[in-house]
Amino acid sequence: MAVVYKDAQDLRAEDLKELFLSVGWSSGHYPERLVIAMRNSAAVFTAWDDDRLVGLINALDDGIMTAYVHYLLVNPAYQGKGIGKELVRLISEKYKGYLRIVLVAYDSQIGFYKNCGFEVGSEKTPMFITSLWT
Repeated sequence: MAVVYKDAQDLRAEDLKELFLSVGWSSGHYPERLVIAMRNSAAVFTAWDDDRLVGLINALDDGIMTAYVHYLLVNPAYQGKGIGKELVRLISEKYKGYLRIVLVAYDSQIGFYKNCGFEVGSEKTPMFITSLWT
């Protein structure tokens, strides 16, 4: 397996659907919206095994101070191989001059993100208005 990383915002709906559903995220049921979301993101880095999209990270930013990592996902068949960590490294490098990189982590993933340099905020709670179920 030779994973190749790309800075790419123009992604196919089928590729996004397969990746998002592979991790059980309901966003995968809206692949056409995901295509638009990636095009409108400030940054998108992807991981590919030949022509298969196996990982993705995207961020939204204000142009100078704060970047928000919205998605980080790796197909379960490819997890544990350093792909997620490399995607975080790529996004961190892009935003190295920013004062803050923010993300909302599932509790089960906190250890991974701490390993990548993130800290758990104290006295902070993520809040949502959402139609998604995962």
